[in-house]
Amino acid sequence: MKVKAAVARAPEADFTIEELEIDEPREDEILVRVVGVGLCHTDLVFKATSTIAPPAVFGHEGSGIVEKVGSAVKKVACGDRVAITFRSCGECARCKEGLPAYCHTMPMLNYAGMRPDGSKALHCGSEDVASNFFGQSSFATHCITYERNVVKVPEDFPLELAGPLGCGIQTGAGGIMNSLACKRGSSLLVLGGGAVGLSAVMGAVIQGCETIIVLEPHEERRKLALELGATHALDPVKAKDLPAAIREILPIGVDYAFDTTGIPELLQATMGCLAPHGTLGIVGIAPPGTPVPGDLMSVVTFGHTVKGIIEGDSDPDKFIPEMIELHRQGKLPFDRLVKTYPLDDINRAIADQHDGKCVKVVLLTGQD
Repeated sequence: MKVKAAVARAPEADFTIEELEIDEPREDEILVRVVGVGLCHTDLVFKATSTIAPPAVFGHEGSGIVEKVGSAVKKVACGDRVAITFRSCGECARCKEGLPAYCHTMPMLNYAGMRPDGSKALHCGSEDVASNFFGQSSFATHCITYERNVVKVPEDFPLELAGPLGCGIQTGAGGIMNSLACKRGSSLLVLGGGAVGLSAVMGAVIQGCETIIVLEPHEERRKLALELGATHALDPVKAKDLPAAIREILPIGVDYAFDTTGIPELLQATMGCLAPHGTLGIVGIAPPGTPVPGDLMSVVTFGHTVKGIIEGDSDPDKFIPEMIELHRQGKLPFDRLVKTYPLDDINRAIADQHDGKCVKVVLLTGQD
């Protein structure tokens, strides 16, 4: 069948809106009519680096309605409303441990731009188009996905908002609630006030953190951080000596730090902000070859931990429903971060997000 998709054809070129062919779902596959899809920094990193060779369709925060299911699919049926998250195998030791983000086949299932057998689900005439990004490639009106990717969305929840729960919101909130498991009364430094960072702020409020400090260059995002529960919002221009700025607030340092930026110099400086036995959790994408931050003897002396985090260490089948319930209770108002754009306006949306005019873009296909 024909679908409309935002196609990446060169690292620095704009996305182009094109008509493609999508495969019929195989026995283990699900065809979803996409209603909305979040725009994540990871999509743009993969495009800019050609990690998946173009032409390619990205998008990994989709939500929509199931239109077709393969014969082996039992979890969902046609007509079900679903959020689409990352893919995992469900069989390896990490999946069985409830840590699907560390699935032994995570790279192959999510980052290869094709099915494990090498085939692609999208085509432009005789040209194959890289697909199956995070098991979905949802910058399109339809996508092929899998049982491990989908989580049902209740009828009373806005379907177009559900997609970011599958990655950005779950990474930020889950990083604080699951990975770092911040203790009530503790202190936290969040580096970056984008969608992931502000989701971390909301997660910290839920956890009962006493001091929540956000470092963010955009004034409007700093204001929003304070509205969402941060106790301090720092401008990096004024807080050039980050350890000194933090220790003016907390002389002993912070119990936890959470990086969403991937900036090597900032990561290194953050180690000087940690209290004894403090932990730095990292979700930001750093340049290749970036060393682990910190001085080894300081890490040993103060018992510091540097922790890599993927997808907030979340089990989506459990955590996405939890986040939906927290949203219902008014405790996770992530909709305050969202600005919607038509899928056709993806390039304008990217520019606006980059310029700080919005926090979290959700692209709408007009198919609800």
